Amino acid sequence: MYAVQPLLPIFTREFRINAATSSLALSLTTGCLAVSMLAIGALAEGWSRKPLMALSLLAAGLLTLLSSVVREWPMFLLIRAIEGVAIAGLPAIAMAYLGEEIHPDDVGVSMGLYVGSGALGGMTGRLLTGLMTDVFSWRPTLAAIGVLGVVAAAIFSVSLPASARFQPRSLSLRTLLGIYMSHLRDPVILALMVEAGIVLGTLVTVYNYSSFRLLAPPYQLSQTAVGSVFGLYVFGFFSSSLMGFLSHRFGRPVLLRVGLATMVLGVGATLLRPLPLVVIGIALVTIGFFASHSVASSWVGLRAHEGKAQASALYLFFYYMGASTAGTAGGFFWTAYAWSGVAAFLFAMLAAAFAIARAALTREAA
Repeated sequence: MYAVQPLLPIFTREFRINAATSSLALSLTTGCLAVSMLAIGALAEGWSRKPLMALSLLAAGLLTLLSSVVREWPMFLLIRAIEGVAIAGLPAIAMAYLGEEIHPDDVGVSMGLYVGSGALGGMTGRLLTGLMTDVFSWRPTLAAIGVLGVVAAAIFSVSLPASARFQPRSLSLRTLLGIYMSHLRDPVILALMVEAGIVLGTLVTVYNYSSFRLLAPPYQLSQTAVGSVFGLYVFGFFSSSLMGFLSHRFGRPVLLRVGLATMVLGVGATLLRPLPLVVIGIALVTIGFFASHSVASSWVGLRAHEGKAQASALYLFFYYMGASTAGTAGGFFWTAYAWSGVAAFLFAMLAAAFAIARAALTREAA
């Protein structure tokens, strides 16, 4: 899904579009993914977990392969939108699967490892895209990513154990809406969901427009060098995994604040001119995001005693809608005010995240 992120500056040249329009290659995917989560939340209760996740992975790989051969920007966006729908079969169900199959005492650790593994996967896709594009151009690169996705789907199908504790059931529309509303009426769950959208929106905006910034003067890095910046995602693996272990010692409220503070420091560092400090800033944003997301996602999973799949679907709806809206909105700030405008936009979002975190913590304490 995120393999196109290092390609956004290339899309502006190839299709003769601006930065905000190029961001639709990612924002449409995450937006359609977010909306599709709600329908998947209903299907997840009546279908077996594993086959639905495997089918989602396979479809995503095939659609990525198809996107590499289209010539028109509207058709490319259509395929990316459909890919968002296809991918929706994995994230919400995966979170529910972990919540059902893992002992409650170990949910924080397992969710941290799950989020960390997602960080490694995202890093690998972006790195491969950056490295291969310099050698083969972007179309063969996307084709290769698609083939890897199909192979990953096959490995997943063979290696994942079937659900042992899941009991299928059919849900009427009225029952489903009731479950969704019960989660939305929980102020802690709602606050954490909104916060998830803000922190992912911040991360996506940083990486979307850092590519434009680093390719331009005074840095003028190569596509390979810009792609290698996504290697900073490896810090996300360690920070999210670490949060799972530290949550038992320090508690989720403290760790959530630490993650947000780290993101603020990172955005501040990106305002500095020296390249090493810019890279350090991006690394801090990455570390803070994965820490915050790991804490918030496990918190929601533990808070939702019933309808875990629907709670996961709602969480991810807010999560990916944040990426979709902020990722494109940041393009207008980039076009009008360059990086200082993007940073101001990010500071405003993180200030809102702190306010929401405080509200969630107050409700939890009560």
